[in-house]
Amino acid sequence: MNDMNLRRLEELLKKVRAGKTSIDEAMLQLKSLPFEDLGYARVDHHRSLRKGFPEAIWGEGKTPQQILSIMKELKRKGQNILITRLEEGKARAVQKIFPKSQYYPRSKVLTYLTHPVEPVGEGTILVITAGTTDIPVAEEAALTAQFMGNRVETLYDVGIAGIHRLLSERAKLEKARVLIVVAGMEGALPSVVGGLVDRPVIAVPTSIGYGTSFGGIAALLTMLNSCATGVAVVNIDNGFGAGYMASLINRM
Repeated sequence: MNDMNLRRLEELLKKVRAGKTSIDEAMLQLKSLPFEDLGYARVDHHRSLRKGFPEAIWGEGKTPQQILSIMKELKRKGQNILITRLEEGKARAVQKIFPKSQYYPRSKVLTYLTHPVEPVGEGTILVITAGTTDIPVAEEAALTAQFMGNRVETLYDVGIAGIHRLLSERAKLEKARVLIVVAGMEGALPSVVGGLVDRPVIAVPTSIGYGTSFGGIAALLTMLNSCATGVAVVNIDNGFGAGYMASLINRM
């Protein structure tokens, strides 16, 4: 609940109590608190109050104009902005209007801060990949977790084809409070990590692999059938979902 939107609401109520803002003025400001109807999108301003984190924007399938309109509404409410799956051409259009935004082309994530991110995580979230080609999904997870106020470390290209690479980082594994493990192909790495640590492991299957990986389904099924305890699984290529879940765990 440590969001700018909550603080703005508290400030408004204090002004009403002190007589600095009339009830009519306050009602006008509160009118769009639940959501703002833009016709093609209903921007959920209330989400930060319900969940402690503002609505993220899914960039794929939206026009630059639609994305910019949603961003302007979120900015007007003092919300930090996270956009996922944003193609580079759309990102350039956004940065013309929001030049202080930060775009990460590898993960196709764009962020814009209306206020500094407040640290809320209790420990470190460690994001691990089996291979280099899994990094874009891992970076989406890492950026999401950082955006939500967590310390994040990464450990890339430590898959089971060369397990000694993972075992040489045992201290880093044991230090993390939550681990996100991203893997394609047969998706075995989360089981290995789950057998080494006593912390929650969030497994992320990726669509990386040859034909019989079926676009990540093989990795997904392996992770769902893991014999290691403490392993939970999100959807294929869902780095955002993994980063979000890891953040919720790390806040507890």
